[in-house]
Amino acid sequence: MLRSEINQIIREAEEFFKLHKFQLPAFASWSHNEWQQNRNNIDEIIDCELGWDVTDFGCDDFLNKGLLLFTLRNGILNSTE
Repeated sequence: MLRSEINQIIREAEEFFKLHKFQLPAFASWSHNEWQQNRNNIDEIIDCELGWDVTDFGCDDFLNKGLLLFTLRNGILNSTE
């Protein structure tokens, strides 16, 4: 998939969430610069693999076989907490 296609799919998902009054965390729409500015505070986001996942499973057919999700909460494998 092209990055432009992924970006468009995410924009459409953001509109869908807004329409249904579902608020995503602030990092869902951070720009590259915002990620850089917050890099000292993003360990949990990275460790828990939170955020957008967009795939067409290598089929080049997102509309028929693709998947988009936004992970809000995910545990850390082998965590004792």
